[in-house]
Amino acid sequence: MKAWEHFKTINHHKHLVMKGCFAVGLYKQGLLHDLSKYSPVEFLVGCRYFQGNRSPNNAEREATGVSMAWLHHKGRNKHHFEYWIDYGVGTDVGIVGMKMPVEYVVEMFVDRIAASKNYMKDAYTDRSPLEYYQKGRHKYIIHPETDELLRKMLVMLAEQGEEKTFAYIRREILKNI
Repeated sequence: MKAWEHFKTINHHKHLVMKGCFAVGLYKQGLLHDLSKYSPVEFLVGCRYFQGNRSPNNAEREATGVSMAWLHHKGRNKHHFEYWIDYGVGTDVGIVGMKMPVEYVVEMFVDRIAASKNYMKDAYTDRSPLEYYQKGRHKYIIHPETDELLRKMLVMLAEQGEEKTFAYIRREILKNI
């Protein structure tokens, strides 16, 4: 088990998210982000499947067919669009993505930056989170407005950089929160 390496990785990720959340004014979310990663069901899986260049949840899923750590994590962290999947109402039939509150979409955006920086290290660029999102986007169950806002921020990050994007988020997207 690589407990120390995993512990350092989640702490670094949490620090990056906290820094990003503070930059846009989401102080409480920055402090509380991903606390479930320290719970035994998530932490022990992270130690067992730690690789350093990708989520240990993917390795757990490959080894066992399901990631119990991910199921636990996504059910407790509102910044994951998977938390907001439910049965549709009215004309929506089946499983659909529900519209996420804006502050959680912003936290998800910051989380994606932090995860990319954490796993890509020196290979990270401001385009990395957008490229990763676009690569898997066709498989996601996400509300169209949530998807639109997330992609807007990811494109802005890729084209204008972190400082301008964070300033825009604080000034325009989160102005009423």
